[in-house]
Amino acid sequence: MTGNDEPQFDAPGAGLPWLELQLGKGLFALRRWMGSKSSFTVRFQREREAIRALLSTCDTESCTQRVLIKRPPGLEDSSRYWSLWMTLDHLRMVNHGIARTIGALTKGIVPPGKASTAAVKPSPEVGADVVRTYEDSCEAVLSAAAAHSDLKTTARFVHPWFGPLDAAGWHALACTHMGLHRAQMERIIAGMK
Repeated sequence: MTGNDEPQFDAPGAGLPWLELQLGKGLFALRRWMGSKSSFTVRFQREREAIRALLSTCDTESCTQRVLIKRPPGLEDSSRYWSLWMTLDHLRMVNHGIARTIGALTKGIVPPGKASTAAVKPSPEVGADVVRTYEDSCEAVLSAAAAHSDLKTTARFVHPWFGPLDAAGWHALACTHMGLHRAQMERIIAGMK
C-alpha cells in the first residue's frame, strides 16, 4: 500500500479508546505495585532479547516492509502500519526519552515540555543504522535506572496516558512499552508471511 492506497488512521497522538485506557491504567498501576526495580530491569532485558530474536529471523529487506496489522491492546491506531525498523526507531526515541526523564527526576528536576505520543512516531525511511541506535537507547534506560538505588522520587513527569510518574514509574513503563512493541513486531512478522 502506497500513495493513494495508504490506509487511513486516527491522528498520531489520538490515544486509546476510553475503556481500554482505563483498563490499561489499572493494569499498569497493579504491575507497578507488584513489581520492583530489579523485576522491571529483568523484564526490560527479557523484552530486549525477545526483540533481538525476532529481528534475527528477518533479512534487511523484510525489516523495511511496512505491514498493516490488527491493533493490539495498548497500541494507537496510527501505529498499525509500521515496519520492524520503524518500530525500533520508535523504541529508540521513547527509550532515550525515558532515560533522560529518569535521570532528571532522580536529580529532583522535572523535564521541560510535555511527553507526547505524537512526537515519537517513526519515519518510514528509517534504515539499518536504527539497530545500533536502538541498542544504545536500551543501554541508556538500563544505565539511568542502575545509577540510583531508589527511583521513588518526589519529582514527577506527566505521561499523557498514565499521569504524573516518578522515576520508578517511568522505569516500569519502559519494560511495559518494550513488551507492547515486541508484540507489535510479532504481528508484523506474521503479516509478512
